[in-house]
Amino acid sequence: MRRLNLIVALLLAAAASACAPNPIIARDPVAAPGPMDAYACDSKPLPLNTFISDCRPAPSSPQVVLRARG
Repeated sequence: MRRLNLIVALLLAAAASACAPNPIIARDPVAAPGPMDAYACDSKPLPLNTFISDCRPAPSSPQVVLRARG
C-alpha cells in the first residue's frame, strides 16, 4: 500500500510540473544598489515579530588608492 501511495504521489507531481512549461520566476522590481551607493538604515521592532525599516541615502567617501614606490 505504501508503494502504491508513493507511485501515485510521483505521478501527481509529474502531472503538476507538466502543466507549467514556463515556470514563474519572481524578480525584484527595484534594482539592487551599486557598489558606490551607501544607505543609513534604522529598524524598529513592532508587535507580532515584525520590524519597520527606514533607509535613506548617506554620503559615501570617495575611493582612495594608495601607491608606493620602492
